[in-house]
Amino acid sequence: MIVDPTRTIVLWCPDWPVFAACREAGLDPAAPIALTDGGQIFACSAAARRDGVVRGLKLREAQYRSPGLTLLDYDASLDVRVFEPVVRRVEETVPGVQLIRPGTLAMRARGPARYYGGEDAAARALLDTVAALGVVGARVGVADGPFAAEQAARAASPTGEAPVGIVPPGASAAFIAPLPVGLVVDARTGVLLNRLGVRSLGEFAALPEADVRRRFGAAGAFAHDRASGREQARVLARTPPPEFEVAQEFEPPLDRIDQLAFAFRVRADEFIGRMRAKRLVCTGIRVEIDDEAGGHSSRSWLHPRWFTPADVVDRVRWQLQGAGTADSALTSPIVRLRIVPERIDSTGNHEEGLWGGGPDERVHHGLTRVQSMLGHDAVVTAEIGGGRMLADRQVLVPWGDRAPERGGEGAPWPGSLPALAPASVFRERLPIGLLDAGGSVVTIDARGVISANPERFALAGGVAAPVRAWAGPWPVVERWWDAEHARRVHRFQIVDDDGCAWLLVRDDEGWWAEARYD
Repeated sequence: MIVDPTRTIVLWCPDWPVFAACREAGLDPAAPIALTDGGQIFACSAAARRDGVVRGLKLREAQYRSPGLTLLDYDASLDVRVFEPVVRRVEETVPGVQLIRPGTLAMRARGPARYYGGEDAAARALLDTVAALGVVGARVGVADGPFAAEQAARAASPTGEAPVGIVPPGASAAFIAPLPVGLVVDARTGVLLNRLGVRSLGEFAALPEADVRRRFGAAGAFAHDRASGREQARVLARTPPPEFEVAQEFEPPLDRIDQLAFAFRVRADEFIGRMRAKRLVCTGIRVEIDDEAGGHSSRSWLHPRWFTPADVVDRVRWQLQGAGTADSALTSPIVRLRIVPERIDSTGNHEEGLWGGGPDERVHHGLTRVQSMLGHDAVVTAEIGGGRMLADRQVLVPWGDRAPERGGEGAPWPGSLPALAPASVFRERLPIGLLDAGGSVVTIDARGVISANPERFALAGGVAAPVRAWAGPWPVVERWWDAEHARRVHRFQIVDDDGCAWLLVRDDEGWWAEARYD
């Protein structure tokens, strides 16, 4: 059987980001589920689309259209991580696989068609392979070139016995001709072509090639070749990455943390040794634990420098221990433990200077030692997060972890305090008195107007001191749409008689000192 060398097989898994997120969270992909990114819908399940949810929709509009919608944060690294076992299994069935994106694979059709006895048989073998991994709804397309093959996979009927779309050799141009031109050009070029009356790939392919190149450049010429069925791209098989992850199964299962940590020390040495042999260091790992009751625990851990075998064992122990002790028993015995590297770097980027690490190295070893004795959360560092109130921006992060994603210091938080921030932020706000010339408490009405100029200021139980200067108020309104959790306060700044500046807050209970500018 002679197969055109440009013939390509594409395996497409619809809604892969949703499937990956559901597998990680233990949810049913058939339920109304959507992934969010930047306050908009990034991807959604088929059930959510039936309710009217589409990509790019605002979150409140999506929840209005689908009241039972479950929202999850989109994680691009999760897509890759969950799809990697699928890629490896497909490579065992069909070698020479190219990863187009998580959820989509391409491969040359010549080898599989010869081995399995035809393109349809090869496509069915691929579907059986991914179905064995629990991936449902996958489709396969075969055509001349990766682009046409992917469109054939998307056009394949999902309800058939085998969702396979095969375009005969030489018919790819006619097959993709009715498709919209936006599939091969960027949004700006697509708008321009639509204004010129060119709305389909067939109409775009009918334009003279020289004119397209002259008007749209190399990118337009490349898109014109695709629309004409003359794809220049070929399948480029990936080189499988080296295997660094380690796993260990325990038979019989272990029900004590200290026993499991001791049993895993050899594999931890092997894990770090594999990377050292490639002149690599690991700065981030993921620990996956399966227990006898069917439970699964997965957590990512970071390191301020790089992991040693002892550090890996410590992270395993901390994940199992939680708030307990190292010799405490587990609720269910552990049957499997797996360590996966998430962040790898060259050893050349972590070499010490000419005179060694100095004080930084001693500080690191001291903090790591205390952390190993007292637990992961016992040593924390301060980070600045996002938020309006200063108390919300104080984030304590365990040593070695990165700060949680909360918008960041530079995020556009309406009502947030501009730089420079106060040097001293009180853990608990201090009650104070702000008085006018007549000795009455200064108040703020609903329109943000003060009742009188402040003249005296005093902490609770202290002696009132004159106010030399003041500014404000500035309203801060949060969750105005939620009657139960809504909050409205006013910020105020004063300078006392000693020249010390204070940041005050006025709410329904009175005046409070939130911070001091030292």
